[in-house]
Amino acid sequence: MIGRLKGVLAAKQPPWLIVDVNGVGYELEAPMSTIFDLPETGREVALFTHYAAREDTVALYGFLREAERTLFRTLQKVSGIGAKTALSVLSGASVDEFARLVQGADIAALTRIPGIGKKTAERIVVELRDRVDGIALAAAGWGSGLSGPKDPVAEASGALQQLGYKPVEIARLVREAAAAGDDAEAIIRKALKAALR
Repeated sequence: MIGRLKGVLAAKQPPWLIVDVNGVGYELEAPMSTIFDLPETGREVALFTHYAAREDTVALYGFLREAERTLFRTLQKVSGIGAKTALSVLSGASVDEFARLVQGADIAALTRIPGIGKKTAERIVVELRDRVDGIALAAAGWGSGLSGPKDPVAEASGALQQLGYKPVEIARLVREAAAAGDDAEAIIRKALKAALR
């Protein structure tokens, strides 16, 4: 499976991209959220990828942020949503916006995204309400793997989420534990002590 590509952006013709990796041109389909943030052609780019093989086709999808790829994969677990609709969602709303719409059960706003009707929007709310908080935390920067130094609070939040804490608990624990100058490890240690009290 291809999980990440780093190379030169050879072509950009939405929704398609070609990334040249050592002379091999990989054709990828990407959401507009990724396409808008890409550099101009001829510049280096690194993309998270999702490889999909079906009976009759093979497809490669590219994302600048890991949270976008996670949401893309999560959306396809909802009955009736395929890759095309998942790309439409990412093209029509940021990961944070989408998480807010699902948490708020905003069916009307969800149906404004191309490819999502009322019944699909209702299924999304029911099936993803408990999962979108974790994806939104990833969007806050703890899971990209490509960024520079991470924000200690975001990194600690991500680690706590991986340990199974709920987003509401994480927000409270991190808020109470974080002090100026703390690195992620210190915040996590203090948050875990507080959680065990």
